[in-house]
Amino acid sequence: MTEQPGRPQEVEEAIAADLLRIHRDSYGTGAGSVRAYINDDSVLVILDDLELQRSETFLVESGEGQAVIDVRNHYQHAIEATFRAAVERATGRRVISFISATRLDPHYAVEVFRLGPAVRDTAADPRD
Repeated sequence: MTEQPGRPQEVEEAIAADLLRIHRDSYGTGAGSVRAYINDDSVLVILDDLELQRSETFLVESGEGQAVIDVRNHYQHAIEATFRAAVERATGRRVISFISATRLDPHYAVEVFRLGPAVRDTAADPRD
């Protein structure tokens, strides 16, 4: 976490792009759109129009949508460190907590990251 974060909009765009890339690389599918929002010590990422795998679509159509949600929740727990690292790189702050939720009607996922305190660069701050 030595990189200096850019402007808030640039950081949000970097987080959105990185999480979508990780999502595509790991699931094999992505989302129609992704947006990230930073508010104080929280980062909210919304993956809209979530693309399901063929097997997931089959399960949903067979009335087994909860199984898809359950497996995705387990998967998000397993890939949590990768998601955390992406947010930490972009913000320059440590992620202290992460939650993820998936919904199927409509298809979307929400990722919420809580950030630890910002570390001030005392060498660059003449007040110290």
